[in-house]
Amino acid sequence: MKLPIATLMASPLFIAAACGGKPTATAPIAAPVQSSAPATPVSAPAANTSVAAAPSSAVPAVPAPPKPVLRITEGLSTPESVLYDSVNDRYLVSNINGSPTAVDGNGYIVEVSPEGKITQAKFIAGGAKNVKLDAPKGLGIVKGTLYVADISVVRKFDVKTGAPQGEIKIPNATFLNDIAVSADNKIYVSDSGLKMGKDGLEPNGTDAIYMIDKGKVHTVAQSKDLGNPNGLIVVGNDLVVVTFGSGEAYKLSEKGAKVQATKLPEGGLDGVVSLGDELLISSWKSSSVFRGKLGGKFEVAIPGLKAPADIGYDTKRKRLLVPHFLDSTVEVFELQ
Repeated sequence: MKLPIATLMASPLFIAAACGGKPTATAPIAAPVQSSAPATPVSAPAANTSVAAAPSSAVPAVPAPPKPVLRITEGLSTPESVLYDSVNDRYLVSNINGSPTAVDGNGYIVEVSPEGKITQAKFIAGGAKNVKLDAPKGLGIVKGTLYVADISVVRKFDVKTGAPQGEIKIPNATFLNDIAVSADNKIYVSDSGLKMGKDGLEPNGTDAIYMIDKGKVHTVAQSKDLGNPNGLIVVGNDLVVVTFGSGEAYKLSEKGAKVQATKLPEGGLDGVVSLGDELLISSWKSSSVFRGKLGGKFEVAIPGLKAPADIGYDTKRKRLLVPHFLDSTVEVFELQ
């Protein structure tokens, strides 16, 4: 049985990217983009004193969608996750560089400055310096160690040097995806329960959320009812999950129960960040980032984003970091 968005995942573009296709970059690295112009009223009448004032029911002005302040297009190949490293003030971008399920040893992580300059093209790279890295996805940092979700293991690296520090195997995992870190340094990782079929990605039933505490793996929840869990974030004492398959966001209790499950307008949900008391959630199916609250209404905050994957947030500059999985591009948006 295919996911509700199987048509999307079976598209030629998705298959090409998943199997190693690399779209050609057309813009220079970190091309600055001019800020958007003031919003223009829809169907505004021409200046003419003989024209009567618009009735109160007139269509209101529609603000222009935000434009990226940075666009990074070089040195990336199937970027899946962007993490803001606040201690070292930099962006780390995981690159699958091929199929998201292939044990091919060619995944890598790029280091980018907040100005959009690639400071280390292969900060961590599979096959170099005794590094094993296949299809890196979610990233998290705890006490100087970078944790990377990689198919069925969580790999560890020195966050400053990139030197490998071992790995943590997750029994029965098949598609480890996002990573979230709690205030008490617990590491949560999602298994989206996906496999590569003849028509693209399809469910395989290993859906789960795991927690790593002091090197030991604990199962928080394991069920197909999790809806192909993808993005994770810890907000206060709550673990928030967004799903690629069922198109919902929810809190997960300590006993693994779904709480405050909220269906979003469109599915294919990937990354999630917290902005005050609201959530920003990327959606493949709507090609956008939604903004809203659990139990409430989610609306499009940034439209026109092709295949937005695991988004990140620059807390210093109030920027949303959006990796485009199919276009091998990262865009940076300033948020209010």
